[in-house]
Amino acid sequence: MSERVDVAILGTGPAGLSAAITLKIRNKKILLLGSKELSGKVVKAHEINNYLGIPAVKGEELAKHFADHLRQMEIEITEDMITNVYAMGEYFSLQSKSNQIYEADAVIISTGVNFGKPYPGEEQFLGRGVSYCATCDAPLYKGKRVALIGSSPKEEAEARFMSEVAAEVYYVPLYKDEVQLGDAVKVVKDIPVSIEGKMKADKLILKEQELEVDGIFILRESVSPAQLVPGLAMEENHIAVNRKMETNLKGCFACGDIVGAPYQYIKAAGEGNVAALSAVSFLDQKKRSEVK
Repeated sequence: MSERVDVAILGTGPAGLSAAITLKIRNKKILLLGSKELSGKVVKAHEINNYLGIPAVKGEELAKHFADHLRQMEIEITEDMITNVYAMGEYFSLQSKSNQIYEADAVIISTGVNFGKPYPGEEQFLGRGVSYCATCDAPLYKGKRVALIGSSPKEEAEARFMSEVAAEVYYVPLYKDEVQLGDAVKVVKDIPVSIEGKMKADKLILKEQELEVDGIFILRESVSPAQLVPGLAMEENHIAVNRKMETNLKGCFACGDIVGAPYQYIKAAGEGNVAALSAVSFLDQKKRSEVK
């Protein structure tokens, strides 16, 4: 378990980076979790014309500006994906895909809207045969049969690891890149449709076939916020916030695309700044209460 920080920031898009910079200026100890490649959505943008002060900028160039700003502020990115956030009363406990536990007095969620729509049966069987972290739950499936749904080539590492534990592993890639997993993993090129079971999930329904398994791992770029943070209030697929970027959970803030349209980089960056300042106010108030 790492040392507790003031604020943990989930996501390295414009909202998360903006929040991190503001918090660093306000002398808060932060943990910025995400990808060192920053936002793939930004990098792939052909041209951005409404980012104040940087007209007609290509996404790759804007991402470079972001990275340079982080270096100047000496802000580091921890490459880890958070799978669960638990409100523990006085702090938040964050469990990651690498099985690491982090603690923070406040949390800012800025993970974008890449989590996708849940499969039928996914939420019903979450924790009962359905998981988002192979590294975390692999010991539960020793000698058993499992299926993994991978959203990108980097998830192949999870399949390799699982093949060392489970008796039989199926891997369903959702991408077109060539899959290289060797003979220990059975690659199934098909489209997931739903998850079925009785007391627990025991069947992955694909478009062309069915896989009878003991466990199903859904490996996405990010997890739906409703599944990420128990008790978090939602508005359709977005986190419900007020103008201060406060959620219904005290000490938990959200900003960027995850709180709703318009999905604009400059809007996300502004909300990141607001979320950070609200987190600072929350921490200062908490400190005053502890002194009393």
